[in-house]
Amino acid sequence: MKKISAKKILSKKKPEKGLLLNIKKKAGRNRTGRITVRHQGGGVKRKYRITDFGQKKIDIPAKVIALEYDPYRTAFLMLLEYEDKNKRYRLAPDKINVGDTVICSEKAEIKTGNRMKVKNIPVGIQVFNIELVPGQGGKIVRSAGSSARILAHEGKYANIEMPSTEIRKVFVDCYATVGTVSYPEWRYVNVRKAGVNRLKGKRPRVRGVAMNPCDHPHGGGEGRASIGMKHPKTPWGKPALGVKTRKKKKWTNKYIIKRRKKN
Repeated sequence: MKKISAKKILSKKKPEKGLLLNIKKKAGRNRTGRITVRHQGGGVKRKYRITDFGQKKIDIPAKVIALEYDPYRTAFLMLLEYEDKNKRYRLAPDKINVGDTVICSEKAEIKTGNRMKVKNIPVGIQVFNIELVPGQGGKIVRSAGSSARILAHEGKYANIEMPSTEIRKVFVDCYATVGTVSYPEWRYVNVRKAGVNRLKGKRPRVRGVAMNPCDHPHGGGEGRASIGMKHPKTPWGKPALGVKTRKKKKWTNKYIIKRRKKN
């Protein structure tokens, strides 16, 4: 697996013991033991880092004492030490260094890593870890290298352009972090052998065309045959690839101004 500049960025320290949590593996099974999500299982042992996606420490400056790897997400985490000596993990923005100071406040300096209300962030600034409902903590734009852009402030809403080019309204009282999520080179990492995915807990996926007709709609035929239909289907006969899966009456539809561009 090709690690791109990750070792140069990360601190050489063990994770903070008080912020670790054991999560029981379920291998894609529900409480009765049936597989409800396929191709999951195995993988190395890993511990979850308790991360602060909200604003539990308001108006208290914090110093970045370490940048760490998180096995449960694509981005890196920064370990913050507040003035009251309390330590917390937060999503690390790109181009932040050990020793930098950040703060979470209703109104703060426009600086990478600072977290504040959307109404106090100027138009054109890139943000991430954005709240959808005030007080619930960041829910969107949290993957490595992603960022959203503030387009306008209109009354109690702000228009924000998502990484997918979708434009949506967000309450101006919601919090967001200034900057871009760390490790943008993640998209260039090559998985050069199957064992890397097995260590992540991903089991092999068999192609539908390689199955029998009784197991998959794409199966059957003599020799190497095509799927034999105009559009691909799931193993259960439902349309797949490019089909809209979003609920038509989802309550957040009213906040979407412009849908994302089709590739």
